Amino acid sequence: MAKDRYQQGIDKIQELTQASDDHPTGFMDIGEGLKDIAPDLSKYVVEFAFGDIYSRPGIDNKQKVLTTITALVAQGKPQIEMHIKTGLSVGLKPEEIVGCIVHLIPYTGFPSVLNALSVAKKVFAEQGVSVKTPEDE
Repeated sequence: MAKDRYQQGIDKIQELTQASDDHPTGFMDIGEGLKDIAPDLSKYVVEFAFGDIYSRPGIDNKQKVLTTITALVAQGKPQIEMHIKTGLSVGLKPEEIVGCIVHLIPYTGFPSVLNALSVAKKVFAEQGVSVKTPEDE
């Protein structure tokens, strides 16, 4: 029998965030804070975004997260912070994340890139991660 979509989504989130049993969604915001007005939202996020989409074959977790970061930069969405953390969690180097964001300048514009890099800088500082720049080499 096929794995339950919700459980498949939780398993994928745990794979992406290295979550603990105490906090099965790790740092991933799946809408739990909105249960009072949309009690079924987190179920949809887990089942669809992670159980269906993130669990699809074809590209690896690093590619999935870079694709997500790209889309969030383009849209200017605050969820980019969570997905930059996810990028580090799945093994993306900070330089890859920065490189991806900077690469988007001609496609999304300077304001979107500046905002995303500010978020990345904050996440890197919180995680104790340093970024090697071309000047460092």
